[in-house]
Amino acid sequence: MGKYFNTGNVGFKRIIKSEYIDKTGMIDIVNDSVETTENLICISRPRRFGKSFIAQMLNAYYDCSCDSHELFNNLEISKADSYEEYINRYNVIYIDITGFISDVQREGGNISDIPGMIAESIRKDIVEYYPELMEVSMLEDCLLKCVDITGRMFVFIIDEWDALIREAKHDSNTQKAYLNLLRGLFKNANVTPKIVALAYMTGILPIKKDGTESALSDFNEYSVLDPYKYDTYIGFTEKEVEMLCKLHGMNFDSMRYWYNGYAIGSCKSIYNPYSVMQAIKRGKYKSYWKKTTASESLGTYIDMDFDGLQEEVLRLIAGESIEVHTDDFANDVESFGMKDDVLTLMIHLGYLAYDEDTSNVRIPNEEVREEFDSLVRKANMNKLAELIRNSERLLKNTLSGNSEAVSKAIDRIRDSNYAPNFYNNEQALRYIIKFAYIICVDKYMRIEELPSGKGIADVVYIPKKNTMDPALVIELKWDKTEDAAIKQIKNKNYPAILEGYGGEILMVGINYDSGSKVHSCKIERVKK
Repeated sequence: MGKYFNTGNVGFKRIIKSEYIDKTGMIDIVNDSVETTENLICISRPRRFGKSFIAQMLNAYYDCSCDSHELFNNLEISKADSYEEYINRYNVIYIDITGFISDVQREGGNISDIPGMIAESIRKDIVEYYPELMEVSMLEDCLLKCVDITGRMFVFIIDEWDALIREAKHDSNTQKAYLNLLRGLFKNANVTPKIVALAYMTGILPIKKDGTESALSDFNEYSVLDPYKYDTYIGFTEKEVEMLCKLHGMNFDSMRYWYNGYAIGSCKSIYNPYSVMQAIKRGKYKSYWKKTTASESLGTYIDMDFDGLQEEVLRLIAGESIEVHTDDFANDVESFGMKDDVLTLMIHLGYLAYDEDTSNVRIPNEEVREEFDSLVRKANMNKLAELIRNSERLLKNTLSGNSEAVSKAIDRIRDSNYAPNFYNNEQALRYIIKFAYIICVDKYMRIEELPSGKGIADVVYIPKKNTMDPALVIELKWDKTEDAAIKQIKNKNYPAILEGYGGEILMVGINYDSGSKVHSCKIERVKK
């Protein structure tokens, strides 16, 4: 068993010994491409979305040095017509690029050495099996002769393929050397058709664009923006999560609130699989998001404030969706020229959920919202800092019942850049309220248009944790009165929807007078 060549099925065997959600149906889709002109596949997905699990699954299935029937016979792939045709039929090269980066950093080497290290490590591993290839110095020649000796073509599995692109973000020479290595294997008419049965690469980013065209343009790319048939294999589906919750006695609504929210292809409800499993394992719903070099650098890009990026980030924090054009993204973490580049990176990293029908993005769930808030608070966002300070004062004045100060604070938001272009109805007023109370993102769960027995409350803020702060029931009016707003809250008995909430409740009525162009407010406490 080699380190990179025909490594066996031990990795996948360990995976299925734990609780395993069957994703082997993906193998049947991949099999359609084996030994065809469509056999170069690059699938990118956010971090912590099971990239390595899929890579090890494919490795165990194709590797000819082992018999993996025992692992797959009771899984979904065993029912496919292609199952027996390809199982354990190929020589497999399996490399994890992050392993090479770790080796160089541990040994104090230079990252520019990694492309050469990859080629030589693969060649040496093959030579250990076939000493007669010792004198063959070029990797491509070694692979060609190995095919001649064994009569088997290769399946290449490259996990975290883009890690070196991200690590060498300031080193264009290393990036080019790495891309040239891949090009030599997968875009070489004298080599590729003879040795490659299948190449499967996975990472966070799609393939790096080199100038005006991809350095590896022959690859079929499938990302969270365009997943093809792989959409249900990028994360956990709602059905899978519901099954896990029933099995472990977990609250499905809480799981959905924390980890759902990604719309990928035709699947409109995808969950972060790592976080779901951690929540089950630990019995606690919280953020299990892990920082990476690429994600930490987002703060730097936000500081640059391309084309008003900071204001767009604030809109996302406030719960809005914004339109993003993703086509010009260079698929790296350095070549940014506009805000849409940074927002597209956030999609690939999993910070934003993308709706391909509308081209809009939003923060997907509570887990990411917490990390998003932490990220931007560390950034040098003067606009955010000012808005947070004003929102903190607004909340304090609301809780103390200072309705006049609340009215003036909302007036200021109305006159700021956060106001909609057409301020002409209650929906526009609701938009302003989101920004006015943006500080509540940290402390409260906001629910818009919450149904009660007799109507729908406009905006409700419920404290997230044990706190002495009251819940807020906000009713909005346009060209009426703040008294009418409070009266509706009482008549419709909106506080009853918070019957299970044991704390105090504030009723907040807000009206906008389009003639005088000012807001008015009235605040009353619900007596328990």
